[in-house]
Amino acid sequence: MATQRTKKSIGYKHCPPADGRDTWIFAYGSLLWNPGFPFEEAHPALLKGYHRAFCVYSTRYRGTPEKPGLVLGLDRGGACRGIAYRIAAANVEQVMKYLWDREMLNLTYTCKELMAVLASGAVQVRTFVIDRTQPQYTGKLSLARIVELISQGHGNRGACRAYLENTVRHLDGLGIPDRRLHVLLAAVRAHAGPQ
Repeated sequence: MATQRTKKSIGYKHCPPADGRDTWIFAYGSLLWNPGFPFEEAHPALLKGYHRAFCVYSTRYRGTPEKPGLVLGLDRGGACRGIAYRIAAANVEQVMKYLWDREMLNLTYTCKELMAVLASGAVQVRTFVIDRTQPQYTGKLSLARIVELISQGHGNRGACRAYLENTVRHLDGLGIPDRRLHVLLAAVRAHAGPQ
């Protein structure tokens, strides 16, 4: 059994060091429409080797322990289109601390430095990928189960369905629609029935 990490033993400084450089952050979920940090520029980006998936149980932000919801993670395999934000060197430590506090409440993710492709070329990005050893990782769920969890999930940041709708809307607005999320949203709406 994997040893559980603690916030005390792993902090945001365990992300790859910035070494006084500007740093790119890759966003694939709520950071698309609610980054919450200052950035110098933002560009559509393609990350290979990982795909966006509703693979993280949410028992606080988009659900409760009794009625969990789901949130997005980057899971191994495939590719993902998102946004790369450039963070000025002077702001990197503050932004990474903010992201650590926001994303790593349950230590569900691992901070990685990967390559992403922008229209202007490849850049190194930092992003948070799912840690498959953590209990919040769902593994592969059926579409029906994903729909059920998204439909029931409601936590202190609102409804899980709104999270899905916001992500779809912003990806569409950026010109990088995610076909699988459109299929999922249609299934969630059908599950809800006439409004």
